[in-house]
Amino acid sequence: MSPESKKLFNIIILGLSFMFIFTAFQTCGNIAQTVITNLNNTDFHGSGYTSMSIIYGVFSASNLISPSVVAVVGPQLSMVVSGVFYSLYIAVFIQPTTWAFYTASVFIGIAAAVLWTAQGNCLTVNSDENTIGRNSGVFWALLQSSLFFGNLYIYFAWQGKTHISESDRRTVFIALTVISLVGTVLFFLIRKQEDTKTPGEEDSANEILGDSSSAENRLTRAVAAFKKSIKLSFTKEILLLSVTTAYTGLELTFFSGVYGTCIGAVNRFGSEEKSLIGLSGIFIGVGEILGGGIFGLLSKSSRFGRNPIVMLGIVVHFIAFYLIFFNMPNDAPIAPMEGTDDVAYMLPSKEVAIFCSFLLGLGDSCFNTQLLSILGFLYSEDSAPAFAIFKFVQSICAAVAYFYSNYFLLQWQLLIMVVVGFFGTITFFIVEWEAAAALAARGSDYSSI
Repeated sequence: MSPESKKLFNIIILGLSFMFIFTAFQTCGNIAQTVITNLNNTDFHGSGYTSMSIIYGVFSASNLISPSVVAVVGPQLSMVVSGVFYSLYIAVFIQPTTWAFYTASVFIGIAAAVLWTAQGNCLTVNSDENTIGRNSGVFWALLQSSLFFGNLYIYFAWQGKTHISESDRRTVFIALTVISLVGTVLFFLIRKQEDTKTPGEEDSANEILGDSSSAENRLTRAVAAFKKSIKLSFTKEILLLSVTTAYTGLELTFFSGVYGTCIGAVNRFGSEEKSLIGLSGIFIGVGEILGGGIFGLLSKSSRFGRNPIVMLGIVVHFIAFYLIFFNMPNDAPIAPMEGTDDVAYMLPSKEVAIFCSFLLGLGDSCFNTQLLSILGFLYSEDSAPAFAIFKFVQSICAAVAYFYSNYFLLQWQLLIMVVVGFFGTITFFIVEWEAAAALAARGSDYSSI
């Protein structure tokens, strides 16, 4: 197998592994609040929103040390161990207790930071400036296929149900736990890349993918990775991209947790309200896969770089927010177990609700594929710290959003995303223009990025 084929193989395995793990986890997140609402008349008194807030809060803080962990343990083993913790979190729902639920939330937050830092490094090590766009799109399309499969099962399994029984819950979460473990095992198929840097050239791939060495050298690499993270945090490009990243954290919370809860709370959808949560997740996945696939395939032929794709993303999201504002009752995110009979500015439409799910997924893929691409391009020699900062900002904003989702009406959640999304798009444009100017100064073709 040629070096290029080997790299593409690694990207595909990476995407498939994440697809299985997040088939389980994203489906879990999409239905967690609905399942928990049906449990709250028992001894269990947890909140899905609070759990997600804990996860993303710990996730955010853990990104400060995740480059050091990956430097010491290595990316492959880091992803394997992280995958095990994802599986344990999902398994808690088989027989949930409040203490185990919140404890698992803390551990999965740490695991997520390590997992995504190792993923960013693996993606960058197996790419160059000519393939980073394609590889980001391929990875994203495979990853977001996870939204399709798990939610397809939920749609058919919960059709016609207005209450989720104990048997329904156990069946779903046993299946999701097994699926997550399959993805974890697939990480073992990723093949280590040879060092292609010139002698004496230092880079994060060399630090993180280095062979086993003495404890002192491992500690040195860990400290160096931490220092790089702190140093990169205050660069102009990272600060500007952090606004865009903050927006992806807010809208991630909305489409992966809040919007499904809103749909499941609308009583006017009748007996389909619970199965529509699964259908919503499917169409979010369709949007994500379509966006990731198209932007990956077009990355080599685009003459205009990343800005048009990000522009498409914000326009698509603004259309979705507008339609959701008109279609969904204002109290849907915080409705009680009985749901809500309120009406917004139109009678709730299932078709509009599902169309908005597609738009949310498509817009999210626009932002995330281009953020992965520009980070891999700008920080090819510091990939692990750069991706750790990306996930730090994204996760802390997701944690904040999950927290206020317990209290804010729908209109205020939409308004926050509109404001942050607008400024995040502008800051991305600035960084992309500067990247294009730097590339032109080197004599490279801008369309190659």
